[in-house]
Amino acid sequence: MIFQQSLKIKTLGRGMIDCTAKVSDLVVQSKINTGICHVFLHHTSASLIFCENADPAVQSDLEAFMKRFVPDGDNLFKHTMEGPDDMPAHVRTVLTQNSLTIPVTQNQLNLGTWQGIFLWEHRFKGHERKLTVSILGDDSSS
Repeated sequence: MIFQQSLKIKTLGRGMIDCTAKVSDLVVQSKINTGICHVFLHHTSASLIFCENADPAVQSDLEAFMKRFVPDGDNLFKHTMEGPDDMPAHVRTVLTQNSLTIPVTQNQLNLGTWQGIFLWEHRFKGHERKLTVSILGDDSSS
């Protein structure tokens, strides 16, 4: 069985948004008992990551690392059409990922204790981001 649905996530600008509950709700709605959940982000200046969901310092530390590793406004970059965060946002996305795959067990996401699914916005300005969630597996009613 295959279940697929899109989600729209509004970001407020650079930072992380926990999407775990929204994706989890779709898994329950799918009625798939055992399988996989694939989450795909349709953008090139934001990422999907697994991140610790207990201590927000992890998120701020990751952001501090990226600021140092891929600085905004670096004159190395030629692609600056949309501002000093334009090319750094693309680099950040390439260094992270735009899709995740999670096991589904007993109609639930099978995440680790401290794992959450986060959309990481890399642009200064907020955007509406689109996720496609595809859940494949055995129907729990079988």
